[in-house]
Amino acid sequence: MSHVDFFGEGSIAPGAQGRAEPIQQRSAARLSGLLDAAASVVDEVGFDRITTAMIAERAGASIGTVYRYYPDRVAVLNALHERAVLRLRERVLKEYSANKPETWWDAVDGAITAFVGLYRSEPGFRILNFTDREGPGIGEESELESVSFARELATVFAEEFAVPREPEFTFRLEVALELADALLSRAFQVDQLGDERFIAECRRVLYAYLSSFYGPNEQLNFDAAS
Repeated sequence: MSHVDFFGEGSIAPGAQGRAEPIQQRSAARLSGLLDAAASVVDEVGFDRITTAMIAERAGASIGTVYRYYPDRVAVLNALHERAVLRLRERVLKEYSANKPETWWDAVDGAITAFVGLYRSEPGFRILNFTDREGPGIGEESELESVSFARELATVFAEEFAVPREPEFTFRLEVALELADALLSRAFQVDQLGDERFIAECRRVLYAYLSSFYGPNEQLNFDAAS
């Protein structure tokens, strides 16, 4: 499996969060507009305060239009989360296509670069950190995605970078993903452009952790100014 196969369009199934499947182009555009509006509101008020009324107002639509596609605010946030995951994979693919990774660290570093780039440019991207407090939903799905992502990434690393796929490899990649998520989320908690110290430390921590098992690639400089 190449990284193109892994991060390509087939790696994520189309969203199924909406109540009605938009068929016509006008409906698809309206659905996209609702998610764009939700992303904007998420950035302004956060997850806890967002309502379907806020989404409708920002989208310039009626509340009935929102309910046509989504039964409640949680369904909207689930759909927004799904779109963010898709765009993250697309961004990673773009990064790998522009700077083809030659080592496992190149691949990890490229994924971090893609993640940081989306945090800086994608409205509502913080939805990846949302934990649903109202019942089953994003929190559980995110955990499953983390396991699946680590498992598939382990396959890519084993096939493309000759990293031995021993039993703990997938688990260690999952740990690395959790560490990256925590540190990068913290980097953008206050600073919209990201605290460069936390971004640099994310790279340092992941490299130190993974290279302790799979060997260093080279002597690297992780200073924030680099």
